[in-house]
Amino acid sequence: MKLQRKNRLRALSLGAVAVSGALALTACGSDDNGGGSGSSTSSASANASSIKCDNAKGQLLADGSSAQKNAIDAWVKNFSQACGVQINYKGSGSGAGVTAFTQGQVAFAGSDSALKPEEVTASKKVCSGGQGIDLPMVGGPIALGYNVPGVDSLVLDAPTIAKIFDSKITNWNDAAIKKLNPTAKLPNLKIQAFHRSDESGTTDNFTKYLIAATPSNWKYSGGKAWQAKGGQSAPQSAGVAQQVKQTSGAIGYFELSYVADGIKAVSVDTGASKPVAPSTESATADIAAAKVVGTGKDLSLKLDYNTKAEGAYPMTLVTYEIVCDKGNKADTLPATKAFLRYIASEDGQKILSTINYAPVPDEIIAKVRTTIEGLS
Repeated sequence: MKLQRKNRLRALSLGAVAVSGALALTACGSDDNGGGSGSSTSSASANASSIKCDNAKGQLLADGSSAQKNAIDAWVKNFSQACGVQINYKGSGSGAGVTAFTQGQVAFAGSDSALKPEEVTASKKVCSGGQGIDLPMVGGPIALGYNVPGVDSLVLDAPTIAKIFDSKITNWNDAAIKKLNPTAKLPNLKIQAFHRSDESGTTDNFTKYLIAATPSNWKYSGGKAWQAKGGQSAPQSAGVAQQVKQTSGAIGYFELSYVADGIKAVSVDTGASKPVAPSTESATADIAAAKVVGTGKDLSLKLDYNTKAEGAYPMTLVTYEIVCDKGNKADTLPATKAFLRYIASEDGQKILSTINYAPVPDEIIAKVRTTIEGLS
């Protein structure tokens, strides 16, 4: 009995330590969580034992894509618990992340768009003897979240989406929307279309979809900066999602993990036999057809934004972790490699599907793992 009581007290003590550690890590995190990062908590203890720290120490500063913020938060929780390394990922947007990287302010950056040639050139100034490269790490659908009272299911196609975000369709009971939703009770309500105010890879990928799927209705050249006139704006994915949630008649684009209470997601009529809803599975179906178009150690991808394949969702993005292939700072290289190694690992990628992201296809992530081992 004494032995049992002693073991029970020891277990309670260990449990208290674990809880306090988890609370401390949570307190260090960002409150910009959208709707998905909390579900990763149960994965932490299961994955921590498989993480190889390899002399990782100190802290890492990183910035970039807000689309992957919920994934990064989940990974950081596990990695910090295992290795004691503090990682501060701001999630200020892809444009801000690339700028911070090319100015040598961060160990790595996240971007939903691959580096442009001029950005590669700029990176050579901070990557001694090397350059910045793109490592695809997170996949996912770009959801069109909406808040229309009484409408629980909504289908839109590319021309209609383009006209909504170009201020050509301005009311929810417009004939074009009615035609796609004959049984829906569409209200006589003004559309409030929200886009990103900051430079964003999510914007870049969303407009690439419009350019590919309905070029006659989207005449803009695309890129990280929003170009269409009209509409309303908010910073980062979380900011757009918050505006949609609190604004009657609103619609906006953001990563699926930001679809939460008060927001519903549009299904897209791609020309397949039935409309496709954004999901881990439907995004994976599209990303699986991606081709590596980067050269050397760069693994940037080309996505099919105009897919009509059954069950494939066309508005997808891949977030890249941008790092120097050579010339990484000696004081941050061990922690950077260890963290990237973990998030590219089987355990790291498994977390993604539990929080509404899509893992990178096996053939591509295998190349990412090999590239990470060669970072110097």
